[in-house]
Amino acid sequence: MQTEAKQAFSISDELANQIDQVLAAHDHDATQIVGILLEVQDLIPQQYVPEAVAFYIAEKLPIKVSIIYDCLTFYSSLSDKPRAKYPVEICRSVVCRVNDSDSLLDTLKKILNIEVGEVTYDGRFMIEEVPCFGACDVAPAIRINGKVYGHLDTPEKVRSVLSSLM
Repeated sequence: MQTEAKQAFSISDELANQIDQVLAAHDHDATQIVGILLEVQDLIPQQYVPEAVAFYIAEKLPIKVSIIYDCLTFYSSLSDKPRAKYPVEICRSVVCRVNDSDSLLDTLKKILNIEVGEVTYDGRFMIEEVPCFGACDVAPAIRINGKVYGHLDTPEKVRSVLSSLM
């Protein structure tokens, strides 16, 4: 099924134009590949970089596509697989766990009615466990599309964040 999804994705003229604008904003500088990929990923509703897009970027910069996949598989904020519109990243570092991120994870699972790695029925949310994203001062915290939401120590606060995205 993953292969079918990759083959089915085609780059529209509009998306190609948007990608070209991102590349131009970064002066076609391959050393800025992580920033480029983050911005391009935000252009795709399922928050990922499809294979066709990875090859397009590699050709335009030009860099080896393997470098793009190294980034996609190394950085937790990047993905080469379709995700939800709002991937909910929860930090699994020691600091966050001491600050009760386990309860936050349980709350997310209960509210969204999914497990880690699953997507809600409407394609809006998924839960991902990631290494530290630098929000220790506001733990327990989540990150959604690059934005950190902290001090989520009650179910009401978690519901409020999720509701703001609906």
